[in-house]
Amino acid sequence: MKILILCTGNSCRSQMAEGFLKSIGKDLEVFSAGTKPTGKINEKAIQVMKEVNIDISKNTSDSVEKYLNQEWDYVITVCDGAKEDCPFFSGKVENRLHFGFSDPSEFIGSEEEIMKEFRRVRLQIKNKFFSFYLSEIVGIDMPTCECSCSDCSSDCNS
Repeated sequence: MKILILCTGNSCRSQMAEGFLKSIGKDLEVFSAGTKPTGKINEKAIQVMKEVNIDISKNTSDSVEKYLNQEWDYVITVCDGAKEDCPFFSGKVENRLHFGFSDPSEFIGSEEEIMKEFRRVRLQIKNKFFSFYLSEIVGIDMPTCECSCSDCSSDCNS
């Protein structure tokens, strides 16, 4: 199974999602790319992923152009910008999905608050992609969330 995860900069959210999917789905071919890649991985994203024993420090920030002619089982956008700017794939794409996450690199606050935001988004990405893996790849029916939070991929207690 081949999965491409798209973000605008391919420096943070898509990199974390790629790291999680590779860690749980050893048989998956997972790649990430950006519609406007930064060319580097966000240091805070690397740091918060190391906290959960996933190393994304050797990943590269690639352009989606590199992957347009390939066939994909899933193309998943993780930010609204990439969803809106998603180019035409000349290769076959079985499924297109969108899982929107806020960009922790745009969060303004103290260093402690910024790291807390990176960890919050990391948890949302982990939960959403783990659910995706179980439901779409493994085929386990997942119960729908009936919580009162606004984002069912969060780790809420309601």
